[in-house]
Amino acid sequence: MENSVMQKRIETFKAFGETLKGAKVYFREDWEVLYFDLQGKMFGMMSDQASEDAIITLKNLPEKNEELREIYAGTVIPGYYTNKNHWNSIKLASEELSDEAIKQLIETSYQLVYQKLTKKLKAAIEE
Repeated sequence: MENSVMQKRIETFKAFGETLKGAKVYFREDWEVLYFDLQGKMFGMMSDQASEDAIITLKNLPEKNEELREIYAGTVIPGYYTNKNHWNSIKLASEELSDEAIKQLIETSYQLVYQKLTKKLKAAIEE
């Protein structure tokens, strides 16, 4: 995949993450990644520059992560620098997963983190 196409993909996922209620997506300098944040909790991180190594790391249920790794071997790998049971990294250079499929995975990751928030934090999002 061309770098310009991949950079557009990165921008698409960043913009999508920002549409989720209460979510912020910003460059986290200490990790040098785009950080998907919900009330101080990470629900994803992504390379900010297009390259062959660019990835997005998202949370999912352990059994779903295993399934995705089997179906998309080589494209979906155990989460980079995260708990390998709960997080997967997806290579953005691969076209095996569509933008819509990745947006769905971003949404799933967001929902899993949202469910773990306290009532107080959830109420702050709903205001």
